Amino acid sequence: MQQISSFPRNQARRSWFPIGYRSLKPAIAWLISSVMSDSREKAETAAFRTRNLSKVYGTGRSAVRALRGVDLEIGRGEIVVLLGPSGSGKSTLLNILGGLDRASEGDAWFDTQCLTSMNDRDLTRYRRNHVGFVFQFYNLMPSLTARENVELVTEIAENPITADKALGVVGLGQRLDHFPAQLSGGEQQRVAIARAIAKQPEVLFCDEPTGALDSSTGRAILRVLQDVNKKLGTTVLIITHAAATAAMAHRVINFADGAIQDVHLNKTPIDAEGIEW
Repeated sequence: MQQISSFPRNQARRSWFPIGYRSLKPAIAWLISSVMSDSREKAETAAFRTRNLSKVYGTGRSAVRALRGVDLEIGRGEIVVLLGPSGSGKSTLLNILGGLDRASEGDAWFDTQCLTSMNDRDLTRYRRNHVGFVFQFYNLMPSLTARENVELVTEIAENPITADKALGVVGLGQRLDHFPAQLSGGEQQRVAIARAIAKQPEVLFCDEPTGALDSSTGRAILRVLQDVNKKLGTTVLIITHAAATAAMAHRVINFADGAIQDVHLNKTPIDAEGIEW
């Protein structure tokens, strides 16, 4: 019987392999380069990423699933507003991204650092060097002046700005030596913001920062946060029940039952003064 190939087996192998390999090699190289480039680009542009992030409090029948498989990306330098009813998972997400709590499942990254794999010491260092917190209640030391309250942070930060400069950013340059009891609610919240930004954090977490304020003062505080974002390039995450706040955000995330229901990108954020409560 005549052989199927008229040339030796080794010759057939040599003829086919180089041609196939050479034709595939550029495509393989491009694919590897594209994947690596995409990973680098995400690391460079994303402040936070989460994958299948879950949090369960308690066990058995009493267990509460606060987060249910959250996948999320937040860009650097954005103002992000998280909306949703109480118990929807907003604060739980903020606490995990802020290094105050741990996820039960899934992963969360800040820049290229995996928060969910950090030990307690690493999380402390992360909170100290990278993030600032602003809460609904101001948590100021009543026996210290505005300047001294801010200096509590500057004394332990790696690369802080002065307390005077931080208070100047929030419009309290003339109230440096006033005690909290001598300041209005809005002014006390400004001191709290100054304290948070004095260490020059890359991210500012704000949990109901206007919740204890009237609408006019609330708009003023949101304007301060907007100024911090523009002047310092700080990524700002705001948790709120006030849906109107979404108008000033670059990204709006709606939560319900521990999961993201919708993410909206706002191409034309308005100034905080224009928000109607």
